Amino acid sequence: MIPVTVMVTGKGTVSKRLKGEYGKTKPSSFTDIMKPVIFWNITYKCNLQCRHCYMRSGPWVNYPELNKGELLHIASQIVEQGSPLIVFTGGEPLVKEEFWDVAKYLSHYRRPALSLSSNGTLITGKVAYALADLGFKYVGISIDSVDPSRHDDFRGMKGAYEKAIEGIRNVIDAEIPVGVRATITASNYRETGRIVDLAYRLGASRVSLYLLDTVGRGLELRRELPTPRMVAEWADNLIELAREYQGSLEILVVRGNFVGIYMAWKLASSKEEFMEYLSLIEAQGDCGRKTASIYPDGTVRPCQFIDHVVIGDLRKDRLRDILNANNPRLRPFLNVSKHLRGPKCSMCPFKHVCGGGSRNRAYIANGDYWGDDPLCPLDVKLLSKFIGDTGS
Repeated sequence: MIPVTVMVTGKGTVSKRLKGEYGKTKPSSFTDIMKPVIFWNITYKCNLQCRHCYMRSGPWVNYPELNKGELLHIASQIVEQGSPLIVFTGGEPLVKEEFWDVAKYLSHYRRPALSLSSNGTLITGKVAYALADLGFKYVGISIDSVDPSRHDDFRGMKGAYEKAIEGIRNVIDAEIPVGVRATITASNYRETGRIVDLAYRLGASRVSLYLLDTVGRGLELRRELPTPRMVAEWADNLIELAREYQGSLEILVVRGNFVGIYMAWKLASSKEEFMEYLSLIEAQGDCGRKTASIYPDGTVRPCQFIDHVVIGDLRKDRLRDILNANNPRLRPFLNVSKHLRGPKCSMCPFKHVCGGGSRNRAYIANGDYWGDDPLCPLDVKLLSKFIGDTGS
C-alpha cells in the first residue's frame, strides 16, 4: 500500500490516526512480520457479483465456512498475536451473521483495531451505528465509477451505486471515518479525479485505489489491465490530486508498489531524498510481509491477492506458527526479491522495495509466477542514472 498523500504532502487522515505520525524521514513501524495487518475474509457469500472479485463471491456461493466457535477461537489467537489491525472483508462481511459475534468479542480488546471493507449496500443507519458502538475505526466502501450505470455493471446489481452512496452517508452520520475504494482499470483510470472529488464531496477521508489484479474473476478482465504508459499518466495525476485535496482526504495506491518508486523519482530532488522515500515505501509491507489473509474456511494466505498459496490452516495450526519467519510456505514472501527472475525485475535495484508487483499479473503476462509485472512503468536505467547523477 502506497500512502500517496503522505509521500507528496507529509499529511494524512485515516492512516495517521491508525498508525501515528510517519513520513519519508520516519517510516511507519505499525506492523511487523509476526504482527501483521489481518485481512479476514470472513465469508465467501456476497449480495453482489462483482466482475473482478478475487474470491468469486456471489449470492449463490455455498462453499464450506467456519462456524461461530471456530471463528471466535481464531479471534482469540489474533488478540494473542498482537496484530494491530483487522480488516473484515469477504465476500460481503455483513451477510454473515457471525460477523457481529466476532466483532463484539474483539471490541473488548485494545488491539487489534477494527475496520470493515464493504460494498456498502447493506449499511443502513442502524448497521452504521452498530459498527460505531463496537468501536470500528474505519469503513471502506467501493465506488468504481461516478457513473451509476457503470458502477452497477461492474458490481453486478442494478441500484448498487445508490445504495453504496447511502451507505457512505450512514457511516459518516455515525461518525466513523469512511473511505472510498475503487478498482482501477484501463477503462476508468482517467476517471480517478472525479472519483476523488466525489469522495471529498461526500465527506470521505480516504480514497484507496486498487490496480486491477488477475485473481478470481479478475482473471477474466485481463484485457482491462492498464498499460505502463497509463499507469505513469495516472501516477502523475495522483501527485496533483494529493496536493489539491491535502488536509481533507488522503489517497493510497494498492497492488502497485512500483507506483511509489515512480512517484519518489518524480518528487525527490536528491539521491538522499529519493532513498528516504524508498524507506517509507518499504516499511509499508506487502503480501505476506506485514500482511496476512484468513479465508472463510480457516486457511491462511500471504494476502487475498495470492489465492493459490496456502501458508497454513487455522483448523489445524496456530496463528503464531503460521506467521513465523521459519514457516517454509511463508518464507518466499518475506523476501520476494530473491525469487524474481523476469528480465526487468531481476535486474532492478529497487526490487527489495517493490517486491516485483503482482505475482498473478506476472504469471498471466509471462507464464512465469516470478516474472515481471506488466504494469510496471519504471525505466530502471533512467532511475539508476538519476541516483548516480544526484548522489554524493
